[in-house]
This record gives sequence, C-alpha cells and structure tokens, in this order.
Amino acid sequence: VFSLFMATETFTDLLISWFPFYYEVKMAFVIWLLSPYTRGASLLYRRFVHPTLARKEKDIDAFLVRARERGYETVLRFGKRSLNLAASAAVQAATKVPGQVTAQGGVPWLASDPPVSPLQGQGALAGRLRSFSVHDLRSLSEQA
Repeated sequence: VFSLFMATETFTDLLISWFPFYYEVKMAFVIWLLSPYTRGASLLYRRFVHPTLARKEKDIDAFLVRARERGYETVLRFGKRSLNLAASAAVQAATKVPGQVTAQGGVPWLASDPPVSPLQGQGALAGRLRSFSVHDLRSLSEQA
C-alpha cells in the first residue's frame, strides 16, 4: 500500500500540488494509513490489493518463472562471452611482439630497458598481459 502511495505521489506532486491544501490532505491521508486506530493501510490492502493479486497470481508466477529462466540464460551467455574475450585477450597478449615487454615485466619506458625474449616463461606472459591496453580489448569485442 505504501509503495503504491509513493508511486502515485510522484505523479500527483507534479500535477496537482498547486491545489489549495494539497499537502495537508496528503499528510492526513498518510496519518490515516499509519494510524493503528483506523488501520487504513490494512483496509486498502484487503479491499483492493489482495483481490487483485489473487486474480493475477498465476500470471505473476508464470512471469517469475520466465524471468528466472531468461536470467539464467543471460548469465550463461555473458559468462561464455566473457570467457571467450578473456581467452582471446590472453592469447593475443601472449603473441604480441617480444620487444614490447621489458625484463622488469612492464612496458618499456626508457630506451635503455632491454627487451625480453618470448621464451622467458610466465614472467614474460604476465608482463605482456599487464601491457595489454584497453584499446586492444575494445578491438577484441568488436571482432567477436
């Protein structure tokens, strides 16, 4: 009931807030909803919200099942695409030109940094992965 009130309040504030005593009436309505004496929220729920939910229960359940299935399929699809992108990035980084990675494992900043041969193992591969640029990743996503 309160969420429905908040949703309608957003629009009514824009449209009819210029009416005299609008905010006073709105405050009285909220007090009526919250008051344990009047139990306005409970009354509105029993008369309007619950019957509507009971009528639409099968539709709501079917929608939730479809949403769960689509969510699962979406997670699988994006997971596969992410793994393919990561694998492509790793392979492309491993096959970059050897002169792009230095003995310290980074991109050569100084001309005096000696290049690493491609056969120096995991350190060279890690350095190449670190030197892999965002531009290279964007070009991979466009190719996929």
